[in-house]
Amino acid sequence: MSPLRLLLVDDHPVVRSGLAAILGDEEDLAVVAQASDGAEAIAIAARQPIDVVLMDLRMPILDGTEATRRLRERPDPPAVLILTTYDNDADIVRAVEAGASGYLLKDAHPQDLADAIRAAARGETVLAEPVAERLRVREGQEPPSLSAREREVLCLVAQGLSNLEIGQRLYIGEATVKTHLQRSFAKLGVGDRTAAVTAAYQHGLIDLAR
Repeated sequence: MSPLRLLLVDDHPVVRSGLAAILGDEEDLAVVAQASDGAEAIAIAARQPIDVVLMDLRMPILDGTEATRRLRERPDPPAVLILTTYDNDADIVRAVEAGASGYLLKDAHPQDLADAIRAAARGETVLAEPVAERLRVREGQEPPSLSAREREVLCLVAQGLSNLEIGQRLYIGEATVKTHLQRSFAKLGVGDRTAAVTAAYQHGLIDLAR
């Protein structure tokens, strides 16, 4: 099986070199490109196939959140994992709404980082524990908010439809369905389709009788 193709995006060369060295020990992961800002990352992704992007947030020219949004809007988009030192609520929510598959902090253990990359490639949502705790606290203050389209997609998931079938039903691409699901997972604090449907129902966001 071919290794997952990784793009490292960070404006600090030392950070990129360190990540490349760490991930180079994993046989199923391959760093195929590096970028120093979001604009360069988008250009690289347009030229070659990428499976997972490790994205910093604070960068010149184009920041990580907007770069994530643009990457996730591409046909067959890569998964994007935010890797940053910032864990404030505003940054987390903006990244999640941009379509990030996960949000990790730069003090993550190397094995946890490698596992998170694999999980993101499988379509799962990965959150560092401090980030997950912040979202739980936030959800305790107010119910999670899903867009009308995100709720619509989850209702169809509840009916047993695949991503392809949901896309055909809603006249949107399969990649767009995946993006809506990733955003729902992150907002609901879950990692898979079944848990998302359950959480959305419990919060009164979808009606399973429809």
